[in-house]
Amino acid sequence: MSEPETPEGSEPEEKGSNAWTDLGLTLPIFVAYHLGVVFLPVRNAADPVTSELKALANQSLPLYASLTVAIGGVFVLVLSLLGRGKTFAATRFLWVGAEGVVYAIAMRMFGAWVIGNLTLGPDDDLASGPFGSIVMSFGAGFYEELLFRVLLFGVGAWIVKIMLGRGPTGLAVLAGWALAESVAFSAWHHVGPLSDAFDTQVFVYRAACGLVLTAIYAWRGFAPAVWTHVLYDLWAMLGSG
Repeated sequence: MSEPETPEGSEPEEKGSNAWTDLGLTLPIFVAYHLGVVFLPVRNAADPVTSELKALANQSLPLYASLTVAIGGVFVLVLSLLGRGKTFAATRFLWVGAEGVVYAIAMRMFGAWVIGNLTLGPDDDLASGPFGSIVMSFGAGFYEELLFRVLLFGVGAWIVKIMLGRGPTGLAVLAGWALAESVAFSAWHHVGPLSDAFDTQVFVYRAACGLVLTAIYAWRGFAPAVWTHVLYDLWAMLGSG
């Protein structure tokens, strides 16, 4: 039996997540964060780009904004030339947004369940102005997922797969690595000049959330993890007031 032909001029529908799709679905978050963070006195600690863009723009706000939009435009052009135009379909953003909402609710419930079973106290206070909360949520969602899920967990998982395969030993080591990476993710928020004061309940809660985000990344990919992180932070920051 012959394969069904794809109509001329159309693109095959992509299934699941891949690096190009994830890039397209997280590009608006990247651009929105960088357009907004320049107005704030702080930026996400995992963000290596803002200072370089400001230096390149010679502290000129219009040039900085133009460079940021240009970066986004280049990626859109590259994705379009590679035949990935459907990445920017509105339905894709609606689906990943809805998926992020579901995961964010599940993550908050899981964190509360962990705290409840360890007889710890309530969630931490994340007070901030609305504009700053929105911008910093974008930055945390993009850069922290890139650092902890893609680089730390992803590279570690790749090494475990190469060395131990997918057998019981490899899976056990991978689970341990996921837990260690989630603890590192939580500890990240308690170091540096703008860090939170250490509190056991906050540390455990964030580690539990980090474990959920790692599971989302491993199961669904980078874009759903980023959107979950962003939407959860918006919920926590804006809802706490």
